[in-house]
Amino acid sequence: MAAGDEHASSEVLRGLTRHLNCLNEDNKATRKRAIEQIKKETIDKNLSSGVLQEVFTVLLKPLLKCLSDPMERCRETAITILSEFIRCVPKPEESLPYLMPCLAQRFGEKDIVEPAEELRLSALEMLTLTVEVCGKHLAPYLNDMINILQRSIIDPFPDVKRESCKCTIQFAKSVPEHFHMQAESLVQPLMQTISHQHSRVRVSVIEATGAVIQYGTGKNVNDVASHLAQRLFDDSPQVRKAITVVVGHWLLHLRDRYSYFHTLIPLFLTNISDDIPEIKLLASDLWCQVGAQWEKENEEDIKDKMDFLLTPPTFYPSEVTRPGLGCRELVVRNLSRLVPAIAHDVTDWLVATRVRTAQLLSVLLLHAEDHCTQHLQPLLAMLYRACTDTEKDVVNNCLAAAKLLGIFVPPAVFLRLMLDHVTSPYSSHPWAPLMVLAAVLRGCPKPVLKPHLEEVANTLARQDVCQEYTQVMYLEQLLACVEVLLDQCDSECRCISQQLLKVLVTIQSLSTEPQLTEKAMDSLHVLCKVQSLDSPEQLYRVHMEQLMGWLSASVNSWSSYSPERLQLHVIVTQSGPVIGEFVSHLMQILLKCLQPEKDPEMKMSVLTMLAKLLLEAPRTLDSQGHFQEHSEKFLCDILLPNLVWRAGRTAAAVRTAAISCLLALLHGGAITPAQVLYAEEKLSPPLLSALEEDSQMARLLACRAVSAQIKLVGPSLPPEALNKIYPELLKRLDDSGEEVRAVALEALGLWFSSLSKEYSPELCAGHLQFIFQQLLLHLDDPDSAVQDQVLEVLKKGSSVHLSLLKTETEAVRDKQRCPVYCDRLLEHILSLTAQQSTK
Repeated sequence: MAAGDEHASSEVLRGLTRHLNCLNEDNKATRKRAIEQIKKETIDKNLSSGVLQEVFTVLLKPLLKCLSDPMERCRETAITILSEFIRCVPKPEESLPYLMPCLAQRFGEKDIVEPAEELRLSALEMLTLTVEVCGKHLAPYLNDMINILQRSIIDPFPDVKRESCKCTIQFAKSVPEHFHMQAESLVQPLMQTISHQHSRVRVSVIEATGAVIQYGTGKNVNDVASHLAQRLFDDSPQVRKAITVVVGHWLLHLRDRYSYFHTLIPLFLTNISDDIPEIKLLASDLWCQVGAQWEKENEEDIKDKMDFLLTPPTFYPSEVTRPGLGCRELVVRNLSRLVPAIAHDVTDWLVATRVRTAQLLSVLLLHAEDHCTQHLQPLLAMLYRACTDTEKDVVNNCLAAAKLLGIFVPPAVFLRLMLDHVTSPYSSHPWAPLMVLAAVLRGCPKPVLKPHLEEVANTLARQDVCQEYTQVMYLEQLLACVEVLLDQCDSECRCISQQLLKVLVTIQSLSTEPQLTEKAMDSLHVLCKVQSLDSPEQLYRVHMEQLMGWLSASVNSWSSYSPERLQLHVIVTQSGPVIGEFVSHLMQILLKCLQPEKDPEMKMSVLTMLAKLLLEAPRTLDSQGHFQEHSEKFLCDILLPNLVWRAGRTAAAVRTAAISCLLALLHGGAITPAQVLYAEEKLSPPLLSALEEDSQMARLLACRAVSAQIKLVGPSLPPEALNKIYPELLKRLDDSGEEVRAVALEALGLWFSSLSKEYSPELCAGHLQFIFQQLLLHLDDPDSAVQDQVLEVLKKGSSVHLSLLKTETEAVRDKQRCPVYCDRLLEHILSLTAQQSTK
């Protein structure tokens, strides 16, 4: 030391003697004034570093003693003075033998000794300063430093936590040769703090963790990995950025990084798909550095690949930049350990974890390329589970990954597995394999997929695939597979048109959702378009014979639960006039499925469908005029057996459906009068019997069917047949249903109108008299509408036997019953009599 500095330091110390003595006084104010004077006489005077060094040597112990002073102000000033001395003296390391044990005693104990948060922060800042200026000289005090850091990292005051993390980083860099011996002790407190509510604290902890692992033994990577993984979903971008920087640094510089690539790669690549562009770009840049470094380090091993595998695969996604060879090799070599981890995390209870894991899967597949083929089985199992997730983002990301499988895995490979899964799906979610299959097919290039179209279509059209489940979700995914084939292969779908049509028909037949049915119809139009056909009718014309054969194969086993009856409905209604070209095929099916012993509910469904078609027979069943060739057989062998009375409500419902079908047959023009007349003896008994049905609807339909029969063949019927009809109609005039009564009266009017010359009024006078008497009774009906209708029927009857009607009417009037209507009827009779006299 220079003589001047020695003299100056002596003068300063001489002036501080009294103040130093005052530091031991009991009076707080005295101690406070003393320490402030010391600060004023030393730090505030801008003394030279040499003088400060000499003075610091003398003041160190008294100042350290002041750190435990009861008065907060004294402790604060002591820390300030110590910090300034450490910053300014040329040899601060000389203070370490006293400073470090004192700080460890004050701030490294299990319990908090210093109550003031601000002073704990100041003390940590002083310790950080000490680390910065003393560097390697702190090596002997490793235990003290670790004790202090362990306690301060979990300090309740957030700023103390941050400062302790900063100090940890600085200390690890200062004494790397010794730090690794105690680094493991800091892992637990850091992991306790990594989820702190303040994002800045979380950032500091992550940065400190990076230094602890980097300069430690490297054995604690697995201990911190799960905690860092949780921070990948942190709401704060700064936290996610810190994770990216730290893990990227480990991948580049960690000594044992090759042992932990399988752990670090998913942590790092997760942020390549981060929502923040800055983080995404940072992760991409660091990942390129990691790949380039790995390439350089393993140049000999991958020399052949560097020469020959730099060209992207033929169908590599154009919207994606292909990762470098080193990046791809890193993923490929660790994929066997990454896939099980991804499969585990994709079913995590946290939504954010599942979403980011699904995103990571796509990133890994882009790196693995065709190497993912050898992991296809576990990948598919993972995708099946993930696609059942309730979170839409998870499903969408998994389907994006499945699309990549379609790009990189040959169809022969993935179809061998996936088609088996489709035919024997998971019982709880049978639609999952179909959903994944649709996504994989969407990614598969057209030239590669073309040779396998028939195999896929045949599987989709299998009965145990397209008819087994009626869940809306299952049908939607089945339709999605068809849409993908039509979209991907376009005109190449001609060879599988029949199979696709079967699937679309089945979807429509089983669907309970109008939107799904509409989408299936849209796909049907697309299928027409790819074959240059103008309408679905033309498509059905091409395949109708095969479709009829498809349905005929199982017709003997149809029941109310069979989808085939619904498929039949879709085919015959959508084919329009085309079904008229294949009536013979349809009749074979109807003859088998509408036998009396078949399932009643199934028969009702088919009969109701036929009734609708027969009402528009010229535009459907009889569009080519062929149905009339089979109409007599249809009437006698199909409808009439189902009109025979059987006990039970279900049997009654079947008869009602059969009557409606008979009515449609007679009304729609699909049967000729000659055919009806020929079958009259078989038709009339069950039809007239139906007028006595318990169901009002059945009686109403039966009355209308009788009217239709009379219109068609009434004039041609023999008197005996006609005389069997009217008694049953007269009974319906007392029916409980007003509409039934009205239709019965209408039928009676037609009955009178249909009487031909062969019907002799004289020979049948007894029948006519009975009819007139029954009708005249109903002229007294309480309902005026019925009275008016009865009057009109009697007027029609007057043309058959005028004198007999006049006699019966006068008899009724004489009894003073319904005189008004009797008078009106007599006036009509007199008018007809006058007309006949004139003639």
